[in-house]
Amino acid sequence: MELKWRLAHVRGYLGLGMIEDASTELDQVPPETAQDTDVLSLRALILHEQEKWPMLVKVASELVSRQPLEAGWWVTWAYATRRSQSLAAAEAILVESERTHPAEATIQFNLGCYACQRDDLLEARLRVDRAIALDPSFRDAAASDPDLAPLRAAGYDAHSG
Repeated sequence: MELKWRLAHVRGYLGLGMIEDASTELDQVPPETAQDTDVLSLRALILHEQEKWPMLVKVASELVSRQPLEAGWWVTWAYATRRSQSLAAAEAILVESERTHPAEATIQFNLGCYACQRDDLLEARLRVDRAIALDPSFRDAAASDPDLAPLRAAGYDAHSG
């Protein structure tokens, strides 16, 4: 089967929430194409759904090295790193990504969450406020994200700003 058709099948399975079928289909790509960026991108989506964080760290870091201007890969790499290694390691990834993506709201929001978890509420508030300024949809996320509970307990209200 041609690679583009196999990848279309993988996307179809993913769209239907059939994660294991998508994974099985992706495992059938020819070895010479297994490291193609499109294949790795789909692999990252599958690994995320499967919560296979150590494997996702490897795939996402490779995608960042190939596509550093794609902010989503940085966020994915940090997300998996937080779950498989540590918050500090994930934060280091996003701090590095900030040089390339200073106006990416998701990066700012996640750095705010990490700061809050480190009990640096001033930094957390600044980061979350910046995320909201860049993308107002983060206002609702700030009101409910469990990582920001300490900030809300200290009187922060994303809806009043």
